[in-house]
Amino acid sequence: MILVADSGSTKTDWVLASDKQKPVKFSTGGLNPYFLSEKEIVKIIQDDAPVMVNHFPLIEEIYFFGAGCSSPDKREVISNALTQLFPRAFVSVDSDLLGSAYATCGSHKGLVCVMGTGSNISFFNGEEVSAGKHGLGYILGDEGSGTWFGKALITQYLYGVMPAEVQAQFKEAYHLTKNEVITHVYFERRANSYLASFASFMSVIKDTEYGKNLLKKGLTDFIEINIKSYPEYQQHVCHFVGSIAYFFREELKALCQENGIAVGKIIRHPIDDLLHFIISRNHIQVQE
Repeated sequence: MILVADSGSTKTDWVLASDKQKPVKFSTGGLNPYFLSEKEIVKIIQDDAPVMVNHFPLIEEIYFFGAGCSSPDKREVISNALTQLFPRAFVSVDSDLLGSAYATCGSHKGLVCVMGTGSNISFFNGEEVSAGKHGLGYILGDEGSGTWFGKALITQYLYGVMPAEVQAQFKEAYHLTKNEVITHVYFERRANSYLASFASFMSVIKDTEYGKNLLKKGLTDFIEINIKSYPEYQQHVCHFVGSIAYFFREELKALCQENGIAVGKIIRHPIDDLLHFIISRNHIQVQE
């Protein structure tokens, strides 16, 4: 039995697969090692995934791809937590970018963009993702991400610069106060996920002039700062993974076309494609 995970800062998608039963899917909270300790990761898995706990002794291989897992020390945090829970299993931990590359590019070259809670980009050469200069996180980067849009909405709401109708809609939806926002962002854990939780409001206002302009600004920033930083970006297919890319895919495709960017896959969750890739690559026998 193998266990495959695709983890962002907000949510982790898991799938259990074996040759004796059909794949079982479930979710837990996000497991980003930049924001969580080894102990906290273990607790989240134990609390959120009783189905996995029941299969602990049967799991032989674990393939975990997660946000915040680009450096050896952060990968070790995840690896140690998983080894605590699955002492007999082989554990592999890699970045969410590599998982997204496997899910979209397979074994072909391409640019891989993550646009979910956070945002990132890398070039995949068919075997591995290259070390990039992006992925600066929600304070310094994350252009076009859920966090970026959430931060823009909250600040413009608190400054009172939204159009009156949009301001009223936002107030009705969230009933925010300045002190509440300051506390969440500066004094509590996982501020990035908190900010990103407001990005769903973009779907409510995307047909308003304000919404269209804000959406275009965020997506254009991602294209200009991330995609166009690769001199040969027009020579490769560009794939996208994440909720922002998926839910605003028509707007994203239109902007990419304007900039001569060839768009490949746009998927919300890479877990299914990722499982199929690992099964095929490792020649693992599982039920479909």
